Amino acid sequence: MSAPKRICQIIKLKPSSEAEYRECHAAVWPGVLAALERAHIVDYSIHYHAPLHLLIANMKYTGTNYEADMKKVAEDPETQRWWAMTDGMQESLAEGATGSGKDIPWWAVLIYRCSYTKRREQDTEEVFRFEGKPWTK
Repeated sequence: MSAPKRICQIIKLKPSSEAEYRECHAAVWPGVLAALERAHIVDYSIHYHAPLHLLIANMKYTGTNYEADMKKVAEDPETQRWWAMTDGMQESLAEGATGSGKDIPWWAVLIYRCSYTKRREQDTEEVFRFEGKPWTK
């Protein structure tokens, strides 16, 4: 089994949508979380950097075919409805992007990282985290 990949993505949040974005992420739909889990996404968090209105997502991918798993997420009807709601709150930084689940990723991918490195705290605030099901014996 290969080492998990750490993926970081970034997008701009429309300032007028901050409250609505926080509200919907305080109660993410169960079907959206289930789609992420089926796609081998764990330890997923979104931080908000208010001075620049940036959302910075960080997640761990534990599967073996990231592109295929992301395609399955994009095909999930509840995830599509979620994206229809949240895309309007955001402005993509990826040139040519027109929305989530399209050929050009809506969130700009910053890094694929295969191992953890020491990180310095930045002026960002975590607004969402999904770590998958709790471990049980």
